[in-house]
Amino acid sequence: MNTSMEFIPGGERLRTDLGWLQSWHSFSFGEHQDPGNRGHGQLLVLNDDTVRAGGGFGTHAHSDMEIVTWVLSGELEHQDSEGNHGVLYPGLAQRMSAGRGIRHSELNASSEHDVHFVQMWVIPDTAGIDPGYEQRDLNEALDGGGLVPLASGQGHEGAVLIHQRDAVLWGARLAVGDSITVPTGGHVHVFLATGSAALGDREMIHGDAVRLVNAGEMSLTALDEAAEILIWVTA
Repeated sequence: MNTSMEFIPGGERLRTDLGWLQSWHSFSFGEHQDPGNRGHGQLLVLNDDTVRAGGGFGTHAHSDMEIVTWVLSGELEHQDSEGNHGVLYPGLAQRMSAGRGIRHSELNASSEHDVHFVQMWVIPDTAGIDPGYEQRDLNEALDGGGLVPLASGQGHEGAVLIHQRDAVLWGARLAVGDSITVPTGGHVHVFLATGSAALGDREMIHGDAVRLVNAGEMSLTALDEAAEILIWVTA
């Protein structure tokens, strides 16, 4: 069984600067294409986006993708062609199943403050399903400490449902000195969304990621800043 551990510095990610949008791409996205960086397991997209006040993504289309959005600060307003509407805020997990086709917009809900969020795309295990939408407030679970399932294709209680049986997104908010054990799996993507932390003996700052393949258990500890962690485990 092949095993590997690859550290990806946040500053080396692909970047889009549109003025109203600052986006850092962990994998190939849009005009930024790298044949050697097209995803990790079933995780195809992880965009670290900041949208300025009054800005946002106008109505656009998706199909056959499970899209999970996680806000770090500010508020993001969602509307789609299925009649769903929601304002996303920190601690609220959102899943949109594009299925056979959906159109939606994502706008900064504030005219004064930026919104910072992470959007992640996972390949569904079944194509052509009906479009769908779900959101859940997970702040209480996160405040309890430890890892919390945010989005799951395996029926984890409290998580939003994704249509990919081999994928789970875990999240944690760690105070300085707090630790978690990173889940094991075929492909594990550890993304430090905010703060600073150490994964084993590797120090990380916000925006950094580690890609693990068939690795054993590892400990992650918040260092001199509180940390918010997003961990995808896929086949």
